[in-house]
Amino acid sequence: MSRRLRVLFLCTGNSARSQLAEVILRQLSLGRIDVASAGSAPQAEIHPMARIAARTVAGAEMDGQYPKLLDRFVDQRFDYVITVCDRAAESCPTFPGAPQRIHWSFEDPAAAHGTEEERQRAFDLVARGLVARTRLWLSLPDISTAVEAVP
Repeated sequence: MSRRLRVLFLCTGNSARSQLAEVILRQLSLGRIDVASAGSAPQAEIHPMARIAARTVAGAEMDGQYPKLLDRFVDQRFDYVITVCDRAAESCPTFPGAPQRIHWSFEDPAAAHGTEEERQRAFDLVARGLVARTRLWLSLPDISTAVEAVP
């Protein structure tokens, strides 16, 4: 049996972008990748608009997900550490086993202003961008071969 890839998504608050990335990768990989997310200064809860975006844009639920502090993962091995905010990219710690680090820069949808509809649109835009990036990443030969090898 092939070893499953392990991926960690990082952002600052772990309440929107990294949580969306986690649920989207889990769904698009059909659960064949071990995926987690964390933040350097996690919020108390996942932003409700991120949950709506996951459901409406990706058809995914964030059941069981919650913001986690990055410190709980620093001694774990990952194949990929993907930062989804610029601040997390700048302060990303070193992980054992030298995982490949990738940076996907997304604006913080929680910082969006305007009506509730306009703010939700910011979350939906980030979710659509994460779906597109994740699909592209999953199509890379090394990634698709590793994922397909997992039963």
